[in-house]
Order: sequence, then structure tokens, then C-alpha cells
Amino acid sequence: MSNFYQEFEVFSKKTDTAPMQYQFSLLAPNHEIALVMAQENFMRRETVADIWVVKRADIRKMTQEEKQSLSRLDNKEYRTTKGYGYLKKKWRQYEQEMLDEKEIMSWGGELKQ
Repeated sequence: MSNFYQEFEVFSKKTDTAPMQYQFSLLAPNHEIALVMAQENFMRRETVADIWVVKRADIRKMTQEEKQSLSRLDNKEYRTTKGYGYLKKKWRQYEQEMLDEKEIMSWGGELKQ
């Protein structure tokens, strides 16, 4: 009787184009009952476009060795937005140096009004 219930993870999305989001875990005897339980939970709260139930035992996570491969091999801070903090100051300086229409027109001779 101890193996009767299995752990399931529930995912849903609000619209057909929305990404799947993790919602909660539940205990159920099989996939069909898990899906019915997930539907019952959502029908009382909000509308959804799709619900997935996945047996927790079928989800594979990374090992410690595999997680080490996720660390950066080299310093590439230019790929993150924090490396571009100077751009606001540079853009402001560029805007201040921009020529206005009157100045450009004055290069051609007399300014027509």
C-alpha cells in the first residue's frame, strides 16, 4: 500500500502561446487521476489552455559533475547587460554634440525663413 500513490509535478499555461509554468506537486495513483486532480484544482481558480502532469520519478536532474559544466569557462562580461553601463553617459554626450537643423542649414549660406 505504501507504493500506491506516486508524486506528480503539475505544469500549466494560461494561453496557447504562453510558456509552461510549474504549479504544484500532488499525490495520485496514476497519470489519469493526477490529470483529473490537476484539472479540478485549476477549474476552481482560473482558466488555463493546457495542463501537464509528469511523474516526478521520470524527471531527470543534473548531477554535481554536470552542474560544474554550467560555470563560465572564460570572462565574457560583454555578454551581460551590466557591461554596458557607460552607454547612457556616452549617448547623452553624443546628443549634446549633435547638430541642429539651423546650424546645418547655415553651412549652405544664408538661412531661409
